[in-house]
Amino acid sequence: MNLRNRLTFYSTITFGIVFLAASLIILFAFYNRSLNIVFNELKNTSLLSAIYYLEQDELPQSEHSAIKEQFRSTIQSSFVAVYNSSNEVEYGRLEDLRITPKILELVRQNGYFQFKNDKYAYYGIYYPDNQGNFVVFVKTSNEEFITQIRSLIFILITVYIIGLISIFFLSRYISNVAYKPIKDIVKQVNKINYNNLEHGIEVPDTNDELEELIKTYNKLFFRLSESFLIQKNFINYASHEFKTPLAAIAGSLEVFAQKERNPKEYKEVTQQALKNVYKIENILSNLLLLSGLKHSAEQQKENIRIDELIWDIHDALLEKAEEYKTQINIQIEVDDFNILIYKANQTLIHVALYNIIENAVKYSEQKPIDIKLKNKHNKIEITIKDYGKGIENEDLKHINTMFYRGKNVGSISGSGIGLSLAILIFEQNGIEYNIQSKVKEGTKITLLF
Repeated sequence: MNLRNRLTFYSTITFGIVFLAASLIILFAFYNRSLNIVFNELKNTSLLSAIYYLEQDELPQSEHSAIKEQFRSTIQSSFVAVYNSSNEVEYGRLEDLRITPKILELVRQNGYFQFKNDKYAYYGIYYPDNQGNFVVFVKTSNEEFITQIRSLIFILITVYIIGLISIFFLSRYISNVAYKPIKDIVKQVNKINYNNLEHGIEVPDTNDELEELIKTYNKLFFRLSESFLIQKNFINYASHEFKTPLAAIAGSLEVFAQKERNPKEYKEVTQQALKNVYKIENILSNLLLLSGLKHSAEQQKENIRIDELIWDIHDALLEKAEEYKTQINIQIEVDDFNILIYKANQTLIHVALYNIIENAVKYSEQKPIDIKLKNKHNKIEITIKDYGKGIENEDLKHINTMFYRGKNVGSISGSGIGLSLAILIFEQNGIEYNIQSKVKEGTKITLLF
């Protein structure tokens, strides 16, 4: 049974149970109320009958005449009997075997007694008089009472059936309306594949659980999209970054093996092969570091001097800066050097800062790189700015995506790990970061330790 049918079924069953319970309550209340009305009328009739038969000698003629008229108009549909102390009918024309001596005795003991059967309702009162102690019994037909009850039952059953049919079709319609957004979601999900996962599902402005569910699905699709993108980029990255140095090593060795070489040529080939081996080793180190950051426990932390770390990276990148014909300018605007001390994993912070500054060098387009350290709200703020290629807006969205490289990198070598790895390290060490970039104007990265 699908969701729409379940909703219709449950709504109809719920309505049926509730309306049935309400109908039984109404029927029970109406039955008791109507029966009370019948017995109250019989009570008044029995009292009127007692006055009519037994108080004639004590009332003025005018009052008794009025009682007589009222008695005759009231007694039309009823039967009256006045029993004396010997349980004999002294007045009236009511003779009924159901009015037994035992019942008459109950009336004398309790002051009244009422009962009914399928056809009649009975009411008796004890009426002491100067002529003796009497029991006045009145009975009337139940026909009108039973007709009213049957009419009510018929009305309730009719309304119940009409209500069930109406609620069934209304629930069917409402379920179709309620299910329509879900049908739309199913259609959109069926159109999604690994190529367009990032598009997600259109979010309706409903402010309900469905909107929250769609947002959750979109987050899942985004994570899946990132995973596919990382997988795709990793395949491209691995096939290129591993294949290139391995091909270079294989090519050098094949050429070298074609004839005898002198010691100088041996040394050159060895150095070239080692360079490519170190490149592969560096790639593997980054991958292992990345895997460790994502799956390992909390890293060991120690107090480190940020300025010393920056200078160490500066010295390590001097050769590369010369290769890319740029220079690294460092400016420290700090009065209290204690603020330069930060507790973190020194190796990881070194890797993160190195990757960022190395990127600035590679994409500087022979323009200088400015690094500034200053005090901001008792924290150390580092600004790393280059004036090179810049990052396109579309690529900025993927700066923390592993193995993703911008469209404008050209022939500049890289792995797509550096910046995303640095961001991961910053996040794990509580370092705030902000990246601003404009194409052909450069990139500015601000870090707050």
